[in-house]
Amino acid sequence: MPPTPPPLSSYIAAWAPGPVTAEDALPVGPVAALSAVLDLPEAVAKDSEPLPPLWHWLYFLHWPAQRELGADGHLRDGHFLPPLPHRQRMIAGGRCEITEPLRLGEPAERISSLGTVAAKHGSTGELLFVTERRELRQHGRTCLVEEQDIVYRSGRGSVRHHPAALDESAAPDPEGTWQLPLHPDPTLLFRFSALTANAHRIHYDTPYARGEEGYPGPVVHGPLLALLMLELVRRHAPARRVASLSYRLRRPLFAGEHLLASGTPAGSGADLRIATHREARHATAQVTFA
Repeated sequence: MPPTPPPLSSYIAAWAPGPVTAEDALPVGPVAALSAVLDLPEAVAKDSEPLPPLWHWLYFLHWPAQRELGADGHLRDGHFLPPLPHRQRMIAGGRCEITEPLRLGEPAERISSLGTVAAKHGSTGELLFVTERRELRQHGRTCLVEEQDIVYRSGRGSVRHHPAALDESAAPDPEGTWQLPLHPDPTLLFRFSALTANAHRIHYDTPYARGEEGYPGPVVHGPLLALLMLELVRRHAPARRVASLSYRLRRPLFAGEHLLASGTPAGSGADLRIATHREARHATAQVTFA
């Protein structure tokens, strides 16, 4: 019988990374590029105009040297990466409070710090939940505060239940007042990876995603799903300012599948979701308007 592995908490007993500050001029180029990837007729914002919610993910990017990456494309070591052996990482969700929108072309500052850290037992084994907090400022004022929840495991865990093959013709049933269909292919995922400095191979390397990770194809980025849900608000309620939002990434979906982002206005906010023909809630989000 193999020995019982030590608890994940034992690896992080002395792990206490301090805050990190970064600066970015917020140039218009990344916004124009993502607008093109989403087939929009023009950039969603120009110089001095408000940045849509969550589009700040295009900025404050870190490009490590190639030698610093592991076999999966992730950093082997990083300031906010817990020191777990054979570390696996997944974004679970997050929250964002927006006091005022960031504005393009104006210098911004981001202060990142470690939030809560908790080890929990799930159906696939022990997991480490880490929350990273980010405060973004412009002109000395705090514009938004974001928390992102990231789940880590040591090793692969138990076998995942993914479809053996993908149905690239089936579409989800229409749902919700607001709707935005998308048929993501590997090219779109590759371009989004480049725009967000995400070298994780599950998003663009089909042989790796299938052979090493056990997925039926490249995985659609969780942040892309969150941005698509918020895109419903930008398109259908352009006069409403988002004051807060939360999102949860529940089940992966894959390149080639037809997805539908849909939303339903509800009082002072809206409920949003991502569906495919095989799952009604791959991702969910709630927004509150100012």
